[in-house]
Amino acid sequence: MPEKDHCVRAELSAFLSPEEALDDAELVRRPCCKKAYLRGLFLKSGSISDPSKMYHLEIVCESREFAIRLKELLSSYELRGKIVERKGHSVVYLKDSSQIADFLALIQANLSLFSLENTMVVKDVRNSVNRKVNCETANIQKTVSASLTQIEAIEYIRDHIGFEKLPESLREIARVRLENPDDSLEKLGLRLNPPVGKSGVNHRLRKLKAIAEEEKK
Repeated sequence: MPEKDHCVRAELSAFLSPEEALDDAELVRRPCCKKAYLRGLFLKSGSISDPSKMYHLEIVCESREFAIRLKELLSSYELRGKIVERKGHSVVYLKDSSQIADFLALIQANLSLFSLENTMVVKDVRNSVNRKVNCETANIQKTVSASLTQIEAIEYIRDHIGFEKLPESLREIARVRLENPDDSLEKLGLRLNPPVGKSGVNHRLRKLKAIAEEEKK
């Protein structure tokens, strides 16, 4: 509960007669009273969705005009509310998680704010892990696809040209790739004698592919 009488009046007025209260300039003149008013209004007509499922906070208004004025009041706190019409009522809502957190902090709903922030952290970590897994999966698929293309070219050279007609460096990388189809370019390079870097391995495999494509013409 607010500590000061004028804040108590602002909060209770928002709960009992929100549109009349917002019309009373004296009632919501002080910054603390504006926050108390918003707290009372949220207690009366507001709701927040389970943040583990979606981010959504809304306040149901009796009229379009009141919704517009409420939106303007929120804007003074840099809260970008939007309005939607639903079942004969205008609804002011926030969908950005940080904006919802700012609103909860504004009305001093501290327990709800802590709960929201904890959920946001968990979701951010989960999304980060999912992005990394997806990236790793994409890289693996890319490596496998490239390996299959390289092996196809090497096998064609083996069957139609013969490895003995290749330079030693190309013979070696052809043999190593066939024996290690799942290896990355880095691992293939380490198997060569002497070891070769990723760009060197890629260069040799490209040469083998070019030879196979030339032979197919």
